[in-house]
Amino acid sequence: MDVTPGSRAAGRSVAEREAVAWPLAGVVVRARGESVALRVAVQRLCALGCEVRFDGAPPPGGSPAGWLGVASTPFGRPGEALPECGIGWSGPVGVPMAGEHDVQAACGIAHVHGRAAGGPRALRLDYASVCAGVLTAQALTAVLLALLRGGPALAARTSVAQAALLALTQYIAVATCERFDPPLSAGRVPAPGEGRVPPFRSADGVRFEIETFDAECWRRFWELLGAEPMAVAAGWPPFQQRFATATCALPAGLGRTAAAACYRDVVAAAADAGVSVLPVRDADAPLAPPPASPWRLRALTETATGAAAGAATKAAAGEPAGLPPLARDARGPLAGLLVVESTNRVQGPLAGHVLGLLGADVVRLEPPGGDPLRGVPPMAGPTSARFLALNRGKRALEADLKSAAGRRAALRLIACAHVFLHNWPPGRACSYGLDHDDLAPVRPSLVYAQAGGWAEALPPPQPMGTDYLVQAYSGVAARLAGPGEQPTPSLMTLTDVLGALISAEAVVAALVARARTGAGVRAGTALIDAARLLRATPLPTSPPTPPAIPPGSPPATSSGAPPASRAAAAVTDLAAMADDPAFDQVLDRTPQAAYSRAPWTFVPAPHHEEAL
Repeated sequence: MDVTPGSRAAGRSVAEREAVAWPLAGVVVRARGESVALRVAVQRLCALGCEVRFDGAPPPGGSPAGWLGVASTPFGRPGEALPECGIGWSGPVGVPMAGEHDVQAACGIAHVHGRAAGGPRALRLDYASVCAGVLTAQALTAVLLALLRGGPALAARTSVAQAALLALTQYIAVATCERFDPPLSAGRVPAPGEGRVPPFRSADGVRFEIETFDAECWRRFWELLGAEPMAVAAGWPPFQQRFATATCALPAGLGRTAAAACYRDVVAAAADAGVSVLPVRDADAPLAPPPASPWRLRALTETATGAAAGAATKAAAGEPAGLPPLARDARGPLAGLLVVESTNRVQGPLAGHVLGLLGADVVRLEPPGGDPLRGVPPMAGPTSARFLALNRGKRALEADLKSAAGRRAALRLIACAHVFLHNWPPGRACSYGLDHDDLAPVRPSLVYAQAGGWAEALPPPQPMGTDYLVQAYSGVAARLAGPGEQPTPSLMTLTDVLGALISAEAVVAALVARARTGAGVRAGTALIDAARLLRATPLPTSPPTPPAIPPGSPPATSSGAPPASRAAAAVTDLAAMADDPAFDQVLDRTPQAAYSRAPWTFVPAPHHEEAL
């Protein structure tokens, strides 16, 4: 068969697309263990093109929840140690933990999730383990990127407890800061047995969630349904603050108003008022098929991969394909890389924060006057504690992206960046002239990452892509319900946090693809991806209710396992937890507040003979 230049180019294009979609192709990893965290990490690595082999041996000491070790890689150096990552339960936390239930109790997840119910309550999902699995895959991908950049082989260590604390960093910051700066309006915790709304229930039996960030839209919605003005006014503060407080005790009159309306009238009122509304669906409700790549990795533009062949040759020869070399003494595998982000609320800022914890230099694009969330109480000095929990260590550039001058300033910054990350709603990037097609001529090798809400799960026009709507529609809320309970989203921001970790994971994977191909890469993730991952995780068996650990119990052993089978006591005060010396190695304590530290440590990798 004759091979024409066109067919050779087409074949090369297909190969380059595959190299972008599966950036870890050719990497072989050994796996040991059987925890949910390990299984999630293995699934993520396989989706990146990695070959994972379970060798049947137990995890090495210090990694009771699992271990992953690179066995071979196409870009390693002969004779050098290879990267690995170990997973513990307690990790550096000096509290004995031997499973998910212990972690949720000892690290505060049960406390935050249970606030709306009046007391600690375990999530009926292995949430901390899923987060730890994503962080594990992210860490191993990052240390492989370090190799591609000429850096040292690194061993990463993480734990399910550290994942839990990262998931709660904003709640810990607020709890510790409130001792010095009490909030203007703290969320009221309902008494035991008291009903909680939302979700609401319509006259025809449909349970539903609503969302708006606009007080006038809130007022208009309830006015159309005939609610009492005083109840509407009293309900706005707890509704608006529920993302921060994990409580939402609304006036009972709003629930009665919703119960008097048919769901079609609720939908009509929401459309008129500009409020998003969705039903709370069953745990097995169908979702749109998942994308071929969980991170939607693809070339920055359709023509970008054509320029990658020369760079791919350089990468195979050990050159970093346009990424700066990694110094041997770098503080993290992403050191020397510039990330520009334009994000708000939780998902986007936390994704950028995770990249910063991996060593990247992160610069925020903020509107003139700065992000309004900087001034939301409680304050840690001049800045909101909650804002600092998600944005510490970042630099900021103020630019009005609605103006030509602001867009030019953004473009100048992005032209020097390795990553651009945003969580704008659909259509905004195009309106700013900052979509991937706009940026490709400015920075052809850019990693362009979007952290969204719904992706392709719902047709346009889409509802707001926020945590509680996604929990409700995806079936996650139903999975959280116990026997005989009504499906109810957790007011802990489950998909926001996990969605942020998945977004950061996508950026690291895209950087590997860029390093191996030289092409600019697009990555797209969404809160619905976090919901899919939670739905795909088997429900845990109901844990027993053992006695609390008495004071003075011995700490975890050097292997990371508790010395006895007693279960961890449930935290009921995050500020007290933050003061506990058992958390010294995992929390940064400042005079104003405490924050979660990086959920991994990186040290030079031992040779495998020494590690096993």
